[in-house]
Amino acid sequence: MSAYASDYLATEPARDDVDAMEGTLLLEFGAPWCGHCQAAQASIRRLLAGSRNVTHLKVEDGRGRPLGRSLAVRLWPTLVVMRSGMELARVVRPVSDADLEPLRDALARI
Repeated sequence: MSAYASDYLATEPARDDVDAMEGTLLLEFGAPWCGHCQAAQASIRRLLAGSRNVTHLKVEDGRGRPLGRSLAVRLWPTLVVMRSGMELARVVRPVSDADLEPLRDALARI
């Protein structure tokens, strides 16, 4: 079983709620119609394969969306590893598995 979430959340969580979540989070900011986001899914799926201690939240981002703004998201997809409200690693617009190495390294340290 993988931590990979295939669907975007119906409702964006508040930043305070994200900061209060226990365990390790992988926040993925993007949109279902975004070509860059769609292209990154296979690499993200492989990154999370076998990761049972990670919660993957796909957050549909856009103008006026407070969670993405609070984390200075500007391009999609943006992936952020967080634990206890602290950012551990970030990757913006990955195109290959190698681009996800900073996230893989952060997840391995947990």
